Amino acid sequence: MESTHKFSNEFPPARQRGMVIHTVLAVVFSLVSAFSLTIVLQTPVGLYFSLYVLLFIIAAIQVPIFGYRVYALLRANYFLDRNTLRLVWGLRAEDIPVTDVEWIRPAAGLTTPVNLPWFRLPGGILGVTRQRDIGRIEFMASDAQNLILVATARQVYGISPEDPAAFLAAFQKTIEMGSLQPTQGSSQYPSFVVVRAWESSLVRFLWMAGAFLNVGLLIWVTVLIPSLTRITLGFGVTGAPLDPVAGAQLILLPLLSAFLFVIGLITGLFFFRKPELRVLAIALWTSGAFSGLFFLAAVFFILNTPI
Repeated sequence: MESTHKFSNEFPPARQRGMVIHTVLAVVFSLVSAFSLTIVLQTPVGLYFSLYVLLFIIAAIQVPIFGYRVYALLRANYFLDRNTLRLVWGLRAEDIPVTDVEWIRPAAGLTTPVNLPWFRLPGGILGVTRQRDIGRIEFMASDAQNLILVATARQVYGISPEDPAAFLAAFQKTIEMGSLQPTQGSSQYPSFVVVRAWESSLVRFLWMAGAFLNVGLLIWVTVLIPSLTRITLGFGVTGAPLDPVAGAQLILLPLLSAFLFVIGLITGLFFFRKPELRVLAIALWTSGAFSGLFFLAAVFFILNTPI
């Protein structure tokens, strides 16, 4: 649920360097997946064929991951008023009552270096670690140099406003003025959208139907490919079958079907967050299930088309 509260102060993290790095990585993985798919279509069935398929799957999975990290960094911000400190990173949001903050200080001032997440990039220091002297730390930061720790009774948060001095000064001023009214803390995680969507029997059916059709199609084509020599992948404008190609190219259909299903699933989750856009999410997930059925029918017709 999007917050409609208006905050008096905003302290965004540094974004430029992280945006460049994450965008470049998303593009690189896109190119690797496209290259590996091209090689798959030209490689005879065997060890190298399987390795290139695996490379395609691994690279393709990274594209939406880094795409989301770009979106999360664009949306990242830290908001402060006399009642609440709000931390936002993508679909993750944490509302902390100012009165719940036990202490706040730069990480560089600690006697023991902070344990940062093992996988981190500029613009994406995310995850949870444990520190012996201060306990659990959740990071929503872009820059380790500007890292500030915000401690509550439950856990510590690692954030990185671009201007840490201004953030610390504003927080100190907030403490001196005092809270205007008591507020309730709240936590929102990316998984909340999945959980909320899963509660709908229609959504569960569409997700499971799409996943079943795509997995079944991939298994079926994988079993068939070793016995296929040449196939035709469609018809020309005159209605005659296209020139035959290597049977291994049939793998293109389940991979394309799975890619469309995953993209539709992720896009639908973004729409599902807002009640007024949920009809678009349902439409996407419905089309994802039907597209798997259409790809299944396409493979059937290809196998029965005389060359």
